[in-house]
Amino acid sequence: MDLRWIAIAAALPLAACASSEAPVESAPPPPEAEMTCKADAVQSYVGQTATPDLGGAILKASGARTLRWGPPRSAMTMDYRVDRVNIMYDDAYKITQVTCG
Repeated sequence: MDLRWIAIAAALPLAACASSEAPVESAPPPPEAEMTCKADAVQSYVGQTATPDLGGAILKASGARTLRWGPPRSAMTMDYRVDRVNIMYDDAYKITQVTCG
């Protein structure tokens, strides 16, 4: 068999993946200072019962963009995000810790 045919057959799927479109420009992310979590501002919530409404209040008071609940005995990723507030609670749904990251 001619090796040229094998090379052409191998290159055809790759050619189908090529894109002729111009890259789509996305809106620039907001400045980091606008979405930085401030854990000191929400430490007064420790000891309260975790509810969705309280989570929204913590999110707003902390200045974070996202909220992550930390149920008891659950695994969580260790990635650090300056725009995220973490709320850890125990089996009785009492908030034990509020952190950023």
